[in-house]
Amino acid sequence: MNDTFLGNDTVATATLAGKAFPCMEANYPERNGSLELSATPQDFPINPWDIMLCMSGTVIACENSIVVAIIFYTPTLRTPMFVLIGSLATADLLAGMGLILNFVFQYVISSETISLITVGFLVASFTASISSLLAITVDRYFSLYNALTYFSEKTLHYVHLMLVGTWGVSMCLGLLPVLGWNCLDDPNSCSIVRPLTRSNVTLLAVSFFVIFILMLTLYFKICKIVCHHAHQIALQKHFFTASHYVATKKGVSTLAIILGTFGASWLPFAIYCLVGEREYPLVYTYATLLPATYNSMINPIIYAYRNAEIQRSLYVLFCGCFQTNVAYHSRSPSEV
Repeated sequence: MNDTFLGNDTVATATLAGKAFPCMEANYPERNGSLELSATPQDFPINPWDIMLCMSGTVIACENSIVVAIIFYTPTLRTPMFVLIGSLATADLLAGMGLILNFVFQYVISSETISLITVGFLVASFTASISSLLAITVDRYFSLYNALTYFSEKTLHYVHLMLVGTWGVSMCLGLLPVLGWNCLDDPNSCSIVRPLTRSNVTLLAVSFFVIFILMLTLYFKICKIVCHHAHQIALQKHFFTASHYVATKKGVSTLAIILGTFGASWLPFAIYCLVGEREYPLVYTYATLLPATYNSMINPIIYAYRNAEIQRSLYVLFCGCFQTNVAYHSRSPSEV
C-alpha cells in the first residue's frame, strides 16, 4: 500500500521510501528493479500505486457514506436485512477512510506508531467488511430456511449477536499489530504487508478462506432451496411458467455474481499472502491488493443500490420525487 504499510521494495520504491522515511533506507537495501514504473521513477515524488489506492478509498467512502446515511435516517429500513447491509456499508466506509488516511500519513507524517494504527484500522475494517458479507449470507439462508418465523424478534436477536461477533473479532484482529504482533523490531519476520508479520497475514488469509468456503456452502444451499421452491410451485400449478423460470434464473445468476465478485476481488491477495515473501517485488503486492479494495467499491452496488427501498430513499433524498410518508413493503433478503 505504501512503504510503511507494505513490506518489500525495489529500486524505485526504495528510493521513494528513503525520501519519505529516511530510517527505512538502512533497513531495506536495494534489491531488484521489478517495479520500474517509468524511465526515471525516482523523480516522481509519490508512488502511483498509492495514488490509485487513495482514489479507490475516496470512491469507496463516498459510495458507502450515502448508504449509511440513507439507512440511518430512514425509519422503515430497520429490518434485519438492512441492519446487516448497514454494517457492511459502515465497514466499507471505514476501509475507504483508512485508505485515504494511510495515503495522507505516508506523505505528511512519518511515524511508526501512526503506521501501526493505520494498518490495524485497515485490517479491522476489511475484516468487518468480509465478515459482514458472511453475516448477510447467513441471513439470506435463514430467510429461506425459516421463512415463516424470519420476521420475528428472535431473528433480530440473532442479527445483533452476529454483529457483535463480527465487529468484536474484527477489532481484535486489528489490535494485534498495535499491541505488539508486528515486525518493527524484527525485519526478517515481515510479510508482504509491512509491518504485519508472516504469521499474522497467514492467519488473516486462512480466515478469509474459511469465510469464503462457508459462503460457498451457504449459497449452494440457497440455490437448492430456491430451485426446490420453484419446483414445488410448478407441481402445484402443474407446469413451470416462464415467469418462474426467469425468477429462478435471475436468483441463481445474482448469487453467482455475488460469489464471483467476492472471489475475484480477494482471492489473488489472499493466495499471495500465503505464498509471497517480503523479498518479492512490491508491485505484486500492489497488483493483488488494489483489486481487493474494489470489493468494497462494488458491495454497495450489489447489496444496497439494487434494492428497491434504498432506490426509493435515494429518489426522495436527491430528487424529492416521492413523498416519504408513502408506505411500501420491505422485502425479504431471500428476494435476491
